[in-house]
Amino acid sequence: MEHALSPATLAELRRPRPYPAVSVLTPTHRRAPGSSGQDSVRLRNAVAEARKRLESDPAVTRERRADVEAQLDRALAEVDLTHAEDGLVIFAAPGEHRVWSLPRSVPERVVLADTFLTRNLVSAQAAERPFWVLSLAADRVTLWSGGPDRVVEDHSGGFPLVHVRENFDAERQMQIGDQPSIYADEGMRQFLREVDTAVSTVLRDQPRPLYVTGAQAALSLLDEVGSAAKSAVQVPHGGLAHAGPDAVWQALQPVLEAEAHKDTASVMRELTSARGHKTFAAGVDELWLSAREGRVRLLAVEENYRTTVRDQGDHLVPAEPGDLDARDDIVDEIVEQCLETGAEVRFVPDGTLGDANGIAGVLRY
Repeated sequence: MEHALSPATLAELRRPRPYPAVSVLTPTHRRAPGSSGQDSVRLRNAVAEARKRLESDPAVTRERRADVEAQLDRALAEVDLTHAEDGLVIFAAPGEHRVWSLPRSVPERVVLADTFLTRNLVSAQAAERPFWVLSLAADRVTLWSGGPDRVVEDHSGGFPLVHVRENFDAERQMQIGDQPSIYADEGMRQFLREVDTAVSTVLRDQPRPLYVTGAQAALSLLDEVGSAAKSAVQVPHGGLAHAGPDAVWQALQPVLEAEAHKDTASVMRELTSARGHKTFAAGVDELWLSAREGRVRLLAVEENYRTTVRDQGDHLVPAEPGDLDARDDIVDEIVEQCLETGAEVRFVPDGTLGDANGIAGVLRY
C-alpha cells in the first residue's frame, strides 16, 4: 500500500485512462479491536459492487472487464488491513492498479470513468501536512519524511549523504564537543554545499516545510554556504542523523506543536482581516462556487469537518438521509479545486472557525 503523494505521482494518476478506470473508496479503522473483520467485509462489498458495475456496463468489453477484474484482485492482495489508517483507495484500469492508505476518512464509493477519482487523495495529503526533516552530523546527513504522527527515513535526493574525513573520531567528538573545529575546514563546507544542492532538488520536486536538526555550528554553516534551508525551522538538537525515527519524532514534536499554533493564529488573523475587507467567505455553498471560479486565495478547514449535500443547480443544500444524489466528499472536492487554482489550504483544529461552521476562506476579489 502507498502512503506518500508527490506532485509527479498525482499528475500521473490524473491522466486519462482507457475506459473503465475504476476507483474504489472505503473508510477503514486504525487497529481498533474487532475492526479488521468489519473493514474486510466493507472492502469485499465495495469490490463486489465494482465487479457488478463492470458486468452491467455495455461499454466494457469482455476482454477489458477480465483485465480490470484481474487488476482488482491484485490490488486486494496488496491490502493490509492490520496496518490500516482512516481510508483506503483502490485504483484499477486496464494493465494497472494502485492501492493507497490514507490518514483521512473517505466516503464509501465506486466510480467508473476515464480518469481515477483523486480528490480524496489530494485532500488527505493536504490535511496530513507533510514535512521534511534534515538531520546534520559531521559525517552523515539524513533526510526524513514526516506526517501527523511519525517520520520515516527517505532516500530522495540520494540521502543519506556521507562525509568521510581522515582521522575523524565521531565518538571522541561527541565526548569533548569539538564542534567548531569540525565545521571550520573547507571539506566540511563543500560537503554541506552538496547537502544544500541535494535538499534543493527534493524541495523542488516535493515542496514541503523543512526542519533542520543538528549542532548549532552545523546549522550555522549550512545556512552560510547554502540557500535551501534559509526558510527552514532550525532545531538545535545533535545526534539525530544516526538515530532512529522514534528519537527524531520525539525531538520534533514540541517544535511541530509550536509551529501548528503559530500557523493557526496566522490563519485566524487573515480571516479576521478578510472580514474587514469584505473578502471573507464561509460555508460549503459559498466556497464551492468561489473555488470553481478560482477566487479563493486561502482556504481554512477544520480537521474533521465533513458534510453531505446535494446539488441544486447553482447552490448546494443539505442532503436528506438516503438521498441518491448526495455528495458526501464535497469538502475534499473544494480542497482539491482550491489547490488546483493556486490557493493555500490550511487545516485547523476543530472548533477554531466558530460561526463559519467548519470551513472559511479569504477571496482574491
